[in-house]
Amino acid sequence: MTAMNEIIVYLIQTLLSLFLLAMLLRFLLQLVRADFYNPISQFVAKMTNPLVLPLRKIIPSYASLDLASLLLALLLQLAGVVSILLLNGIALPGTLQLLIWSALGIIGLLVNIYFFALLAMIILSWVASGSKHPAIYLLYQITEPVMAPLRKILPSMGGLDFSPILVFIAINIIQIALRHIANSVGLYPGLVFGL
Repeated sequence: MTAMNEIIVYLIQTLLSLFLLAMLLRFLLQLVRADFYNPISQFVAKMTNPLVLPLRKIIPSYASLDLASLLLALLLQLAGVVSILLLNGIALPGTLQLLIWSALGIIGLLVNIYFFALLAMIILSWVASGSKHPAIYLLYQITEPVMAPLRKILPSMGGLDFSPILVFIAINIIQIALRHIANSVGLYPGLVFGL
């Protein structure tokens, strides 16, 4: 690979991964019914509206699932995989294999979003407890649907919340399973965003 190809691959990966992250955040924000009037939610919506709104006319939401955003995320992942393969001179595999690779990347990125959101919530609970910042409130809205059921299961620990530990264990189990599934379907390491 030449230096120019490597630079182009890097730029494509960076731009597509940022837009992919925005698309998945939009999907998650609608899934957890986050505050739409939050400035961060507004930014994500405005950033993704040019692609989501036309597609939503064809593929409407189902319950709280924003299927248009999810499909666009899958297509962005697919476009990233295809462009990287072509720029590196690697022959394209079959369509089904590309779709499986893309779906694994989407699942991996969603798991990573939750990992970093939980990590940020833990740190912010020590540093900025009681803060009213919009980002903190949004992180709470994203992570609470995952942690609330675990809090009900765990006995009271004198004010300590051990539910993030259980969520981190579940995240690690999912990441291990995703890596093994990726290896079994022949996914090249580092090809998809999220794994």
